[in-house]
Amino acid sequence: MQSSSQRGSAAGSPCDGRRQHNRRCESAVLTVVINRPGRMNALDPSAHRDLQDAFDRFAENPELRVAVISGAGDRAFCAGSDLAARARLGRDDLPRCGFAGIVERFDLDKPVIAAVNGHAIGGGLEIVLACDLALSVPGALFGLPEPRVGLVAEGGLHRLARQLPAKVANRMALTGELIPAATAVGFGLVNGLSEPGAIMADALALADEILAGAPLSVGATKEMMRRGLDAPTLEAAYRGAYPARDRMLASRDADEGIAAFLEKRPAIWKGC
Repeated sequence: MQSSSQRGSAAGSPCDGRRQHNRRCESAVLTVVINRPGRMNALDPSAHRDLQDAFDRFAENPELRVAVISGAGDRAFCAGSDLAARARLGRDDLPRCGFAGIVERFDLDKPVIAAVNGHAIGGGLEIVLACDLALSVPGALFGLPEPRVGLVAEGGLHRLARQLPAKVANRMALTGELIPAATAVGFGLVNGLSEPGAIMADALALADEILAGAPLSVGATKEMMRRGLDAPTLEAAYRGAYPARDRMLASRDADEGIAAFLEKRPAIWKGC
């Protein structure tokens, strides 16, 4: 597993292709690469824990505002669990935040982008579902084929049912069919398509659009959408408690945003 913030990144880092356009990503974006191409980036217990640690660091570091996760090579983003490792253990061995350290992480108010460089199957699709935004290469396939190997996609079914129309989610879950990237875009699983050589640059460009917003505003936005969906009614969502929203409203950045607009200048965000 490889993870790195873009601050001081060496030549050849994923940020190189955008450096001449905008330098915001160098200090604020964490890139995470699943580096098991010989296993189609399928995850064993060690890889799960590496990802858990990477997302823990992302959550705890206030200088990191957006994460981009991708896979090594050009065949697979992630092919799910390493079934050979699972067979040896006789069970899954997942960290506290579930598959890839993100699928059952419910308190992260920073955006995560999936740069789907190849097939996202089983747990790979679970990762995509757990991300806030996703781009994909055209040749990628998406699906939850666990029923075909006698398993169930525990980490993906609840998200799939919430993110897709019921009949679409049911067909994918019950048949285990794999759908092409263009269909995934049509279903709303993926935001758009990128050519294989451009997907990381496109994901970083998307991250840069997020970075144009105030850090506390972005966090409050994700918190309100996430918690609002958990509310039993729309009225309850409007009346809910949103601590990140309250911190944002009391921040200096809230005043800075209004001042910058009135003065017709770019805002200078401090994150406080």
